[in-house]
Amino acid sequence: MKDKNSKVNSRREFIKKMTAASLAASATSIPLASFLSSCSPEVQKRAATADSVILLWMAGGMAHTETFDPKAYAPFEKGLETNRVLSTFPKHPTVVDGLEFSEGLQSIGDVMDKGAIIRSYKAADLGHILHTRHQFHWHTCYEPPQSVQAPHIGAWIAKELGPANPVIPPFISMGQRFTMGEAEELKAFHTAGFLGSEYGPFLIPDPSEGLDSVRPPQGMSLKRFEARYKLYKELANKSEVMEQAGDYQRESLMRSMEQSYRLLNSPEAKVFDLSQESKEKYDTYNTGRFGLGCLLAKRLIENGGRFISVSTEYEPFLGWDTHANGHTRAKQMKALIDRPVAQLIKDLDESGHLDRTLVILASEFSRDAIMEGRPGEEVKDQASRQPDKIEHIRHYGMHRHFTDGGSILIWGGGVQKGLVYGKTADERPCVSIENKVVIDQVHQSIYHALGIDSQTHYEIEGRPFYTTPDGKGQPILDLFGKEIKSSKENVA
Repeated sequence: MKDKNSKVNSRREFIKKMTAASLAASATSIPLASFLSSCSPEVQKRAATADSVILLWMAGGMAHTETFDPKAYAPFEKGLETNRVLSTFPKHPTVVDGLEFSEGLQSIGDVMDKGAIIRSYKAADLGHILHTRHQFHWHTCYEPPQSVQAPHIGAWIAKELGPANPVIPPFISMGQRFTMGEAEELKAFHTAGFLGSEYGPFLIPDPSEGLDSVRPPQGMSLKRFEARYKLYKELANKSEVMEQAGDYQRESLMRSMEQSYRLLNSPEAKVFDLSQESKEKYDTYNTGRFGLGCLLAKRLIENGGRFISVSTEYEPFLGWDTHANGHTRAKQMKALIDRPVAQLIKDLDESGHLDRTLVILASEFSRDAIMEGRPGEEVKDQASRQPDKIEHIRHYGMHRHFTDGGSILIWGGGVQKGLVYGKTADERPCVSIENKVVIDQVHQSIYHALGIDSQTHYEIEGRPFYTTPDGKGQPILDLFGKEIKSSKENVA
């Protein structure tokens, strides 16, 4: 009986995987998609320099002074004054003259001649600093909470551009599980919101098991699965949630399920099978789930992926969420990302896909050893208490949330190669002091490269809902080549 139950549970889990994107947009109790009254914004497509996007998400708060914007190095020693600690790693030159990264990121530094860096990102002042609040804001461009289900940027792109390959889901999210703390808050922005279920993320928590996401569980024949699939469609169509959601949401759910079913029966399903790669290539990427996510992202782009997110995963007090052992954890995280990110850029460049693929590496905010939030702002201090003098390695590093400076890396898709944009102060507080960048500009720069007009919007409850709040966001034109610089839009 135990084995039988196990098989039943496995099948149920498979059904859940196949419809994860569909249900994501219905994550809240209010079916706001039913109020969608305009599905064709009257905007003109501009000339695009990119067709696809890969977002490499450094979940948990990546300290800019410990990674891509190093400051004065203070080596560890007992009795070291905490206020002297700006960077706990020495600097290393990159392939771009005058550009230095901190130790442990030399491989990424070697591909910066193919991309650009923004060194002046300012996270929003959301008052009480919480990772999931800032992650919601970064991914949707809207501050939580919202009365309308705000779509993830990947959903906007899926809606406006559609799939590059009709079989491959246009929005794929990898690496983030929803089984730990703040799961509901994470789900809140992993959604297509009012745009409809078919534009929501196809979720792959573990890229090494990506193939399992697109095939029936072991022991279930395709014929039996088809019968269950038809039954599930009938049940979903009659469910109480779908009845509340309205015709648009119900039809969107059906289209999402049909897309998953097409993928199951298509040759493209093999794209998710990482065993198709050579052992050498697999081992190069394999630093863990994130590294394998980069490998799968490469394969997806080569086969018609549109928007792909690969996360180091947010789990409170793990990963980049370094409230203790900041230096030690940062060293581990750099080893996790350095080789696979660099290899991803090299492989896309060699295959000719980088020119039309925008690759972005970012985090919700930065960190500082002693400062919480931003200078002059009253915020609730959640971080671990830091002694004035460091007596143990666990206090060495960046522990507190810092929202007034940060780095974003961008490759491909028309971005100027070797560009360094913006600057932060060399002394504490290491705030953005030149060409400050906010999230509206980041989103509109991505849309700009993809040819999506800044005024794209839909009417929700009688009001326009834009890709960025009030449609006021502007792209950073200096990031791009001459073709985009000739645009009549003003530089943000």
